[in-house]
Amino acid sequence: MKIFTTIILTLLFASSVFAQKQAQVIVTSTYMRKEPDQSSEKVQTVQRGDKLTLEKRQDKNGWYYVSLSNGTVKGWIRKDTVSTAVTADIVVQRPRTVASVPNSVTNKTPAVSKATTVSETTIGSKTTIRSKAPTVKPVPPLKEVAVEDEEIIRIDTEEVTLNVRVIDSNNRAVRNLNQSEFKVYEDDVLQPIIALDTTEIPMINALVIDNSRSLRSQLRNIIEAGKIIVVANRSTDESAIIRFVSTDKIEVVQDFTLNKGSLIEGLENLFVEGGQTAIIDAVYFAAKKIEQYKSSAEKDDDKLRALILVSDGDDRSSSHNEEQLFELLRKFQVQIYAIGFVNNLSNVPDASGINRQEKAKAFLTRLTEETGGKVYFPDSINELPQIATGISKELHQQYLISYAPTNENRDGTFRKIKVVVNDGVNKEKRIAITRTGRIAATK
Repeated sequence: MKIFTTIILTLLFASSVFAQKQAQVIVTSTYMRKEPDQSSEKVQTVQRGDKLTLEKRQDKNGWYYVSLSNGTVKGWIRKDTVSTAVTADIVVQRPRTVASVPNSVTNKTPAVSKATTVSETTIGSKTTIRSKAPTVKPVPPLKEVAVEDEEIIRIDTEEVTLNVRVIDSNNRAVRNLNQSEFKVYEDDVLQPIIALDTTEIPMINALVIDNSRSLRSQLRNIIEAGKIIVVANRSTDESAIIRFVSTDKIEVVQDFTLNKGSLIEGLENLFVEGGQTAIIDAVYFAAKKIEQYKSSAEKDDDKLRALILVSDGDDRSSSHNEEQLFELLRKFQVQIYAIGFVNNLSNVPDASGINRQEKAKAFLTRLTEETGGKVYFPDSINELPQIATGISKELHQQYLISYAPTNENRDGTFRKIKVVVNDGVNKEKRIAITRTGRIAATK
């Protein structure tokens, strides 16, 4: 084995030309950038399983220079997101690097056949690669032998994406901010921001509308408000229409589509009926549907996912409770906007000392605040068009911020998130709004 290793090393060091190292990204996604700078233009999103080539250009400022798609796409990828880089003992592929083997060892030393295999073992977040015993063949005198090494790069750091809207003290959207004006904290620890995207983000949203008899008088106006949101969709936005009453009456009236005509028809087909309202179950169902829709490892699949709930907020019969719902929402990145018609609910305290109106307000407020959305409590049905227009604008005026958590423990714990944005040039107060936390990944 020692002689075998010596020959392999001799072959590697004797050659003046080395093959480019091949690498496979094992991560949900990361970014390839035009220059070795985290604020540089994003060339492409690199997804799990993509094959990278580590180019021969010198590494710079903690970045790797790599290529994708047989060298047609090139750019820089952050080196400090690589937690492990291990090389297979020996991997033989098609001939590239060649060297002559001296006569003194050709009849004594085995070479590796192309049947050599590599096994990979993952323990926790670390990967170990070992070669199985090679098939041994005699080396003919002065025969040229080819060897190429291969690496697997494991990028273990999670990449967390936040949809952030920024408002001033008058609740007006603040646009055209740059990355240096934001700070992201996770459990009160400052986090490294990887990217800030200010381009218009494609959206996936669902209008989840209460069709119980308590909203009978408002339904026509709710339908018209829904149309305002649908018509404001951009060409890349997809929406769905979901109606609900009780747990057994949660129905997808129109599944996700770009077709505004189909969505408007779905809204027109809404109707009220009797039943005990199951708001929590409806939101639980819709949030899962939104999160799972097109959630595969598609390239550049940065989409804003939103749920627009219209209800009185008075849950009567859900099989899930509030804590089960919020536990689910912490795992997702679904923003919730709510329009709460609570004025017709009783304001007489129950046995717990809380009346139904205040309880509904508290639930809808928590639902929207924890997900980075917003709640509206209209005093008049005439406010609906303005509210619908406001929701549509806010959904399309957000920043997409990505950061790499400094706490790399994959323990499934809740992590508190806070985004801070610098004040304006004249000390104008700016407020960043996003989800309040996330559930860390598990091993």
